Order: sequence, then structure tokens, then C-alpha cells
Amino acid sequence: MQLPRLVVPVATLLLVASCSTPRFDSTEEGKRLLKRDAEWADVASAGKDIDRIISYWSDDAVVIPQGQPVVEGKAAIRAFVTASLQIPGFKIHWRSEKVAFSPDGKLAYMQGTNETTVLGPNGAPLTLPGRSVTVWRLEPDGQWRCVVDTWNDPPATGAVPK
Repeated sequence: MQLPRLVVPVATLLLVASCSTPRFDSTEEGKRLLKRDAEWADVASAGKDIDRIISYWSDDAVVIPQGQPVVEGKAAIRAFVTASLQIPGFKIHWRSEKVAFSPDGKLAYMQGTNETTVLGPNGAPLTLPGRSVTVWRLEPDGQWRCVVDTWNDPPATGAVPK
């Protein structure tokens, strides 16, 4: 009978196929990452839950704010976020787009735009537009976390960069 001789090769083939790494789908993973980033933007905009806000950064994250010292690590980022949320009238929101992945799908970066609101010199809210780049890493727990976060204000209309 041929059946017993086929069992070993078929079982081996099934075992190998089940152990192979799943194919990386950049379109679906991009949607997942953009959704996670949008959730983070909403949490940050609400400005109420510092633990949740900082949970989107990796433990070794680096934040590079325009015109300020580099902020490295979760403890320093917590202090930075806490201080930012204490600024009168402070609010931030952003929208990222154009996800680009490393070939192995473990790192990604996105460009984005943001708006930061603070109280202006006359006490009225002043909203400042900005641009950003974030670098994300797929962590062992399956979550994307931001590892590099930087932003700047766009040049004035008509200004020529030097």
C-alpha cells in the first residue's frame, strides 16, 4: 500500500510550511501603523493620560524637538510630556502619512503634519503648524512603537531655505 510511504513526506512538507515566516504585507501593515499613530495623536490631543501617551514610544526612544535639547529614554520623555501638558493652552495633534518600511518589515518611517496650540502674547490661543518624521519599530510584543520622533515648523511663506 502506498499510503504509509506518503505520510512521512506529506507530514514533513506540512511541518516546514507551518514553520515558515508569514509573508510581510506592507499595505496591511501600513494601515495598521497609520491607525496606531492616529490613536496616539488622539490620546496626545486629549492630554489627560500621560502613561498612555508615552506608551506609544519605545523604552529607548529619542525625541528631537525643534530648538530644544534631545530627549532620550522613557523617563526623560515622561518629564517632557508632563511639562508640555502643563503649558497653558497647550494642545497637539498630528496626522502621519506615507509609511515606508525596511525590507524586513521591522522598521518604518512616516512623514506628517502637526498643529501645536499654545496661548499667544495676547492670551488668545495660537496654533502653530509643523511637519514631522517618526521612525517606528515593531517590538517583540507585536506592537509598533515610535523610536525617533522629530518635528519642525515650516518656513514662512515665500522664504527660501539657506
